[in-house]
Amino acid sequence: MEQEIELVGKIGSMALINKEDNDIDYNIFCRISKELRPGYVFVSSGATEIGRLDYIKRTGRELVGDPDEVKTDYAAQGQAILMQNYRQFIHPSYSVRQVLVEHLHFNDPEKRKHLKEFLLRCPAQNAIPIINYNDAVSFEENRKLEIALLSAKSKKVVECVDNDETAAQIACLLNAKYLLILTSVDGIYFDFADPSTLVKEISGRSAEEVLRNIERCKASCKGSSRKGSNGARAKLEYIKDAVIGGTTVKIANAKYRISDIMAGRAPCTTIGIKRE
Repeated sequence: MEQEIELVGKIGSMALINKEDNDIDYNIFCRISKELRPGYVFVSSGATEIGRLDYIKRTGRELVGDPDEVKTDYAAQGQAILMQNYRQFIHPSYSVRQVLVEHLHFNDPEKRKHLKEFLLRCPAQNAIPIINYNDAVSFEENRKLEIALLSAKSKKVVECVDNDETAAQIACLLNAKYLLILTSVDGIYFDFADPSTLVKEISGRSAEEVLRNIERCKASCKGSSRKGSNGARAKLEYIKDAVIGGTTVKIANAKYRISDIMAGRAPCTTIGIKRE
């Protein structure tokens, strides 16, 4: 299948945060943004956490109340700051376009078609789409009900549990050549507590062989980068559809330049079908 987009990238929330200062890591924003260009589609988490930090800065306290409502309020506050930073650092000759998606955009054929056509127009228009899940208008109870109704009608349903899944589905939608998942660690580890166990490659001569090797790796992985994180196993599950479609996946640390990761000058985990 011919690849329609060169790269779909994704960065996780905690990779955008300076843990020591408990603030936005502007160096990360700057480094990534300066490398984004037309032909790239970028999925960015971070709105909820950035909104939380901004609210604390302005009020000296955190929000309390229903968790869904708190998440909605933080996400709405953080989304503007997230986009402000991308616009500030992306090259001024490029347009920047915000795209907020939900699971229904991937499960409805007309919505999928509309989203795909929009994203495919962006390179010719010198534009870079920045995508995030629309947490500001989505809440857990309603999402679960919608997913249950969709599951009753279809065997395969996209849930968009987090932006790893969202990015993988965008890569599938656009037949991307590469899917780059940027996180706060160097890739997939057999044991997260032991840096020497970094998995450099999961590959095979066919999609079926790669999927088998992904399952073997999942069975061996233990630990995650932070409490509450879905961890390596979830990432490996989410990327399967992209691998089947012929996309090469790289999971790497956001502290490295995109160009260095793609050129093999930075450590990462590369997953995909071997090309002769």
